[in-house]
Amino acid sequence: MIESRIKQTVRDVHDFPTPGIIFKDITPILKDPALCIDITAALARQLSNVEIDVVAGIESRGFLFGPSLAQLLNVPFIPIRKAGKLPYKTIQESYDLEYGSATIECHQDALLKGQRVLIHDDLLATGGTVVAASKLIMHMEATVAAYSFIISLDFLNGRTRLKPYGNEVFSLASY
Repeated sequence: MIESRIKQTVRDVHDFPTPGIIFKDITPILKDPALCIDITAALARQLSNVEIDVVAGIESRGFLFGPSLAQLLNVPFIPIRKAGKLPYKTIQESYDLEYGSATIECHQDALLKGQRVLIHDDLLATGGTVVAASKLIMHMEATVAAYSFIISLDFLNGRTRLKPYGNEVFSLASY
């Protein structure tokens, strides 16, 4: 089962990035090519009944599986990056963090009006970054078709924060 393989491979890093946090580190997954292939295939299977025009990956770990997932779904991939990282004209969305604020952006021509977008990231925690990405998508007059994550930290209730933007939330492993 893919969930047990993910949980056996992910490592817990205590007190990162701040004291009291247990960080779920997915980088050990990247050392296992077969698991990477199986994760991408499992994500695509979960999404088989969702109409998707574009995959949007959130910087930076959304870039690890997002492009492969887009290729498997035969749709384009667009990056959602931290402010100042993209070279062309962008639109931005700022949001609050526990320790300050942040801004993400994408190219203003990344999406067409009405496109159905899958937002992908490695992990769903509180949902702050993903909500900001959802607002970016909506500002471009596209819609959020679904969300996909490798891991969901269900005890942080991130799924609840996503409901106003889209109901289709998929993950492969839950804690």
